[in-house]
Amino acid sequence: MSNENLQQLLNTPAAFLAEPEKDGNVAVFTRIRLARNISTFPFPCAAHPEQLTEICELVTAAAGNCEKMNKDGCLSFDIAEMTPADREILKERFLAGKEILSGPENCRLLTGKDSSCSILINDEDHLRIQILAPGFQLDQAWVDTDALDNALSAHLDYAFDDQLGFLTSSPANTGTGLKASVLLHLPGLVMTGKLGPTIQGVNKLNLAFRGLYGEPNENPGNLFLISNQVTLGDSETGIIGKLSQVVRQLILHENAARQLVIQKDQAALLDHVGRSYGILRHGFKLSVKEALNCLSGLRLGVDMKLFSHVDMNCVNEMFLTVQPVHLQKYAEKNLSAAERDVFRAEYCREKLKK
Repeated sequence: MSNENLQQLLNTPAAFLAEPEKDGNVAVFTRIRLARNISTFPFPCAAHPEQLTEICELVTAAAGNCEKMNKDGCLSFDIAEMTPADREILKERFLAGKEILSGPENCRLLTGKDSSCSILINDEDHLRIQILAPGFQLDQAWVDTDALDNALSAHLDYAFDDQLGFLTSSPANTGTGLKASVLLHLPGLVMTGKLGPTIQGVNKLNLAFRGLYGEPNENPGNLFLISNQVTLGDSETGIIGKLSQVVRQLILHENAARQLVIQKDQAALLDHVGRSYGILRHGFKLSVKEALNCLSGLRLGVDMKLFSHVDMNCVNEMFLTVQPVHLQKYAEKNLSAAERDVFRAEYCREKLKK
């Protein structure tokens, strides 16, 4: 059943990578996570296997009563029963973190086919509730997450303290248990050399600035995940409001930086976009890092209306599909690292040719 479910997941476009309806294309997607624990059980790190099994069944039953989890069919994955490559697919698709790569027992993922709504059971906490939405949609994503959380809490007794708030295995998540993030595409700030001061300013506001999958110092594709670091002592709406304000400012700065590049050296910008497209369209060997960087240039060109035959949905999908294990699944065979580089180039050529 896991293989069948995984194929359904791969065959369904990731809804959170669709082109946003408003606010431009600087923001790629929005993610809201909530950490929750059931009051009658120890945290996963201290629970016995029998307790973890019971938690899995309790949460699965509760999710079965949630309309949002079942509107397009809920897929279930028992992590320990999956191959390492299949677990990597879930990580590349932003449905789980690197912790699941070891295949922990009694850890289960429940997700809609389009990846927009999911519950990870018995990871760091009993539940990690997640909503993914295209573009910059912090307010709506929070409304959807809160609704799912309320639906689950009708069937589960959460661990809660009147002074501290929701209790979690990590003190960093205690309080609201909320982690809100927006993935931003910031080539303009990189090209103008203004990214460094921007990151320093963001860090002073207790916000984290990381790479595509949470890496602290790697940002291929000029993709940056900005998120809150503090959950204790503030409300959910307060956290969302502060992050929204900063993200809006970053979008303004990025658009201003792009205009500055156009004014000062339009030829350099067009050359960057053209070379990126040329490598993707005509290259025969591409590492994942080079592919992401070229896709960044192509995405910039699409956003600035320099292409009439390439749409943003296509480019966003390619950011996901060029990842190592997604690419291997697309090839339908095992590939060495060198073979993946060759097939990645072939995939990009064919995708843009269409």
